Amino acid sequence: MAFYTDITLGKYYASDSWVHALDPRTKLTSLMGLMVCLLITLRPPMLIFFGIFALISIRAARLPLALVLRNLRPFTWLFVITVLVHVLWTHGEIAYRVPWIGLAISHEGLLLGFVYSMRLALLVVYAAILTLTTLPIEIADALESIFSPLERLQVPTHEMVMMLTLSLRFIPTLMEEAQRIKNAQISRGATFEGNILEKVKSVVPLILPLFVSAFRRADDLALAMDSRCYSGGKGRSRYKSLHFDGKDYVVLTGTLLLMLVIILVEIG
Repeated sequence: MAFYTDITLGKYYASDSWVHALDPRTKLTSLMGLMVCLLITLRPPMLIFFGIFALISIRAARLPLALVLRNLRPFTWLFVITVLVHVLWTHGEIAYRVPWIGLAISHEGLLLGFVYSMRLALLVVYAAILTLTTLPIEIADALESIFSPLERLQVPTHEMVMMLTLSLRFIPTLMEEAQRIKNAQISRGATFEGNILEKVKSVVPLILPLFVSAFRRADDLALAMDSRCYSGGKGRSRYKSLHFDGKDYVVLTGTLLLMLVIILVEIG
């Protein structure tokens, strides 16, 4: 039952921190830069640095640490699979041999399993920091501003950003709907306990009602947008204009310098 309440992507945590006050384009660009740095580094000391930097960012944003780290719980199975894949298929110096089955676990496999799972965890944490400190409408405005040059190539950037924003916005809503359906099934005698196979089977009765609810909400949203004469992004104005200030330039410069340092370290 905790799965539905652990994911906070798409939820906004109100605070008066300077991270919340940053321009959303700054936060998006910095997030992309940090993700690039994470994807090009395989050094454990650098990953530890990014972990410490994530903790500093959480503190600067005045976010509850438990709220951010709660996003990692639904991905525990992915971290476990990542570690197992590298442990089982990476050859090297043997660190431990499992009795009876003769399975050899290498130092290199353990190290790669840790590195790749740590990278995935940090990606989830940084994405959670972005969504918790930025309103969905601000993310939409930032994406539309960043991709605006593509409009010269007749790319419907506004419509693409609108779909992405609505998808992000409805993640918490669908999670709440899934929890409501699950509670209704439990009240009718359904059980969601047992081994992995039984848990997978128990999810099936949730899928159809959730799909029906999602389509119904999508239809209601389309009717609401049509009744308000929504016709796309052409000629539309923004409720809040975006502009950079000193903090944004400092953060963007720091992100660029960090990317250059990581690239130089990895090349060296």
